[in-house]
Amino acid sequence: MPGQNKDNSAAIRLLSVLSPLTLLLLWEILARVNIIDIRLFSSPSLIFKSFIPLLISGELLYNTAISVERIFIGFAAGAIPGILIGMSMGLSPLIRSAVEPMIQATYPIPKLAIMPFILLVFGIGELSKVFTIAIGVFYLVVINTVAGVLNIEKIYLDVAKNFGASRKDFYITVAFPGALPMIFAGLKLGMGMALILVVAAEMSAAKAGVGWMIWRSYDMFDIEQMFVALIVLSFLGYLFTLMLDAIERWVLPWKQHCR
Repeated sequence: MPGQNKDNSAAIRLLSVLSPLTLLLLWEILARVNIIDIRLFSSPSLIFKSFIPLLISGELLYNTAISVERIFIGFAAGAIPGILIGMSMGLSPLIRSAVEPMIQATYPIPKLAIMPFILLVFGIGELSKVFTIAIGVFYLVVINTVAGVLNIEKIYLDVAKNFGASRKDFYITVAFPGALPMIFAGLKLGMGMALILVVAAEMSAAKAGVGWMIWRSYDMFDIEQMFVALIVLSFLGYLFTLMLDAIERWVLPWKQHCR
């Protein structure tokens, strides 16, 4: 059985590498035989040729660094309040009844729809971009955190109460550890939302960033550069997911053994 599990894991890793390579190869073949229009869809080889000058000049790294900085700041600005408020809502029916209707009423509003209002309030500087990301991350984290706290077995809350746990103890030793699996689910969803919103924010009012590169490429009809920026976004999404998975494995080692 251990040997079989090792073979299965090796096959899974190999498949995860071969599947995107197969897709790229198919894309290149379709472009070469003129089944797809390279003026609109380009090809992996042309995109790679455009990638090298952008990388060597430092333009790609600079714009990527700008976007990553905005993502991290906005993610932290949305996730930290989301966790704290979510735990408060989960532990206190009074707070939940007061805050939950506002979240339910405002969550369905598309975050892109309020971009003009955000620009009016915060201007076209960095604050508007960070706030746009933060508000999208906040909702996903707070909703998952509340669900995580509410799913904690009541016996743990009763034991903490019987031992005279303070409000601080309820947060640190009961609510936070018990809700961590759902909190990480919210963080992963929030990171995906952060990548979406940073592009929207940089398209509307920015002079640098991956989203700005996409919009500039559209203006110049530079399809290859547009695809380079899109590939960078997908790579960032994959990298951030791996990072959150590694943190989750470190914080919740017991969860891996349950799979």
